[in-house]
Amino acid sequence: MRHFFRTQLTPVEVLSVADEFFPTLPLERSAHTARSRTFSGLLGTLQLSVRKEGGHYTFVEVHTDQMGESRLDRNAKRYFVELHRKADPSHALEAAY
Repeated sequence: MRHFFRTQLTPVEVLSVADEFFPTLPLERSAHTARSRTFSGLLGTLQLSVRKEGGHYTFVEVHTDQMGESRLDRNAKRYFVELHRKADPSHALEAAY
């Protein structure tokens, strides 16, 4: 699956959140560069890349080797929530009914 997210955090901040978030799952960092990370473990393999986009935005792209809505995909979405919380700590997430 492919997921993406845009944030106002810098690429360095995005990658530091990834380095803290994904090891709490049963995933280990298996490869890294200045703008990407690869995590693998029992849940599968996740590739994360970041790039600056359109001025003050950072484009975060996540690829997983899983089909459909797997546990790894749900955790990738939870990672995006963590990025949102770091960018705007005062924002309260609510259900939109």
